[in-house]
Amino acid sequence: MKKLVLIFLSVIGILFYSCAQSDEVNIFVSPTGNDANSGSIDQPLASLEGAKMLVRKVKSSTKGDITVWFRGGNYKLNETVVFGLEDSGNSAQTIHYKAYKDELPVFSSGQEITAWKKVTAELPGLPKVAKGKIMVANTNGLQFFTLFDEDGLLPRAQSKGIITGIGKNGRNKLHYPDGFIKNWSNISDVEIKVRPHHAWIVNMLPLESVSEETRMATTSLDATYAMNSLHFLKDEKNCWLENVLEELDEPGEWVLNTKEGKVYLWPRNDSPVIAPTLNELVRVEGKIDFDGSTDVPVRNLHFSGLTFKHAKRYQLTADDKGLQHDWDMLDKDNAMLRLRGTENCVIEKCHFLHSGSGAIRVDLHGIGNNISSNHIEHLGGSGILLCGYGPGTKDVNKQNIVYNNNIHHVGEVYWHSPGIFLWQSGDNHVYNNLIHHTDYTGLIVSGCMSHFFKKKGRELARTLRLNELPDLPKEVSREFALPYLHSRNNIIEYNEIHHSMLRLGDGNAIYIRGSGEGNIIRRNYIHHMVGKTIMQAAIRTDGGQTGTLIAENLLYKCTSQGILTKLDNKVENNIVVDIIAPPRGYYLSVREGPLTGASIKRNILYSSSDTCRFIDELPPGKAGSSEDRRGRSLARVMDADTDYNIYFCKANHTKGQALLEKNQKNGVDKNSKAVDPMFVDPENGDFSLKPDSPALKMGIVPFDMSKMGLRTKP
Repeated sequence: MKKLVLIFLSVIGILFYSCAQSDEVNIFVSPTGNDANSGSIDQPLASLEGAKMLVRKVKSSTKGDITVWFRGGNYKLNETVVFGLEDSGNSAQTIHYKAYKDELPVFSSGQEITAWKKVTAELPGLPKVAKGKIMVANTNGLQFFTLFDEDGLLPRAQSKGIITGIGKNGRNKLHYPDGFIKNWSNISDVEIKVRPHHAWIVNMLPLESVSEETRMATTSLDATYAMNSLHFLKDEKNCWLENVLEELDEPGEWVLNTKEGKVYLWPRNDSPVIAPTLNELVRVEGKIDFDGSTDVPVRNLHFSGLTFKHAKRYQLTADDKGLQHDWDMLDKDNAMLRLRGTENCVIEKCHFLHSGSGAIRVDLHGIGNNISSNHIEHLGGSGILLCGYGPGTKDVNKQNIVYNNNIHHVGEVYWHSPGIFLWQSGDNHVYNNLIHHTDYTGLIVSGCMSHFFKKKGRELARTLRLNELPDLPKEVSREFALPYLHSRNNIIEYNEIHHSMLRLGDGNAIYIRGSGEGNIIRRNYIHHMVGKTIMQAAIRTDGGQTGTLIAENLLYKCTSQGILTKLDNKVENNIVVDIIAPPRGYYLSVREGPLTGASIKRNILYSSSDTCRFIDELPPGKAGSSEDRRGRSLARVMDADTDYNIYFCKANHTKGQALLEKNQKNGVDKNSKAVDPMFVDPENGDFSLKPDSPALKMGIVPFDMSKMGLRTKP
């Protein structure tokens, strides 16, 4: 009773001070504080949870904002801190959780593994190179899929890769070469890392059983596709084993044996070894009516200047609902800071790093939130995901801002994880972000392709809100699907993307497919996409995507293809320079028609090398056929509004002239030219136009490169 009285008096003291000053409340938290304290600067609280509970007590008695100030130091989270409706600010009140001055508060679910001992006994199967170098510790019941030291993610022991073969495997069955897999006593600890048949996805699949006699392994979860070799990279290794003692052969590697309750490590430095214990560190969660029409969101929470690290690596489950090609999962607890049912919340100037999953998710109901000036790096999963409800009538993930975030080295476990991902989310403004060093696509805008409306399985089909859809026709057209595709009217502009597509194939810097119409991709600077994989583009509209504007983008030194467009999308006023070849070397690819309503106008396609093809069109499958080999309607630039373009090859002027003559014979490019556009200094990356440039006379509009990329350093 005495303790309650003291807390009550402390709260009254805070309110009295606040009202006397400005009707605003300031609460202080320190790692050396105590949650029984008053929360003043001299008597700080100790935890985020404690601060949340005190805010609940005081917020009804003040009209002004409430700010919780976190002093520098480490805040260990043993449970996810969940903010609910009772933690909202009112309509005129914001509740801030922010770093105090220039101090560095760090939130982590990491638990240090201690009492390491050198392994002196013989470990069966341990490689010779590792003998005498391995340490062991008890896990004390912890199960983890990632470990960290002061330098970041510690790599799990991994085998050399194999090629899985063609037609021998299923989604949970792998026929393996002799000796690759053994029936280890802790077989469920071992995972297969596989690129199943397609170049755009990586699955992590726990083993369930192994038959050494038939050389058949069974996984406890399905891969996205059958675990066959890559369909257009048949000589590329696509499968590895992880968490096997026989493969512990390099500094930094480790193996967990849950049957023994031990972890084995070859240390790479003397820093503490940290095991994460939570999937989510912080979740802001409104009242979600998942199957119904109305959610009640949390409002007006503001997180600023905080650092988040050491969350667990997510695992697939049997009930997961995959976003396009399983690049992420619907409504999944796999981000350090998750907004699930929110409006007008802010995440700014925060730092997210060294974690097994993603950084930020805005799930289901998310309207008017602002994610700005954060630094996101070295994660196993995605950077920022805006993930609405699946295709149906419920459209409540929209009007969010994603601005000025520095995102790099994401997808270090799940290679396919993008820097920014908009799925079933519309009317958002995504601008001035810097995305670099991703293994797959930098930025994705996606929803659901029409042919998935009648499919079964994890990939997209489970996201459908069938109770909200009319009876499906025999064949679902894009016109039928469009009203239920909510990734529409997004503005993607002034972003800088470089060094994406470093490991996987068939991807892009910016990709859009299965989305609604009205999306604008403009004034982005995409450069040095130098991965060696084939089938990639700087900007790509994929199968069935319509109603997209691609304008005023600068693409420089991108491998394989510049812009890949289909159907009625508009490609206008872009500059595409020095596409890297081989492979391909296409500056503009047209891939699916008809291009009725499309435009290809006022673009500059410029090559300093004669290894280039300015425009590439697929040949028909058969002589005289209007379809390609896959039965798609052929795309021809003559079917689009194609004019006022410049095609210039500095090394061989005849290349541009030949294309121009061909197009003009086909009735397009009447006012286009094969002339030098007169960039100011193309050799040093300055593609502004000189005053007497012929491009200006043709109506090509110059754009300011200095406005692209980060505005201020997060």
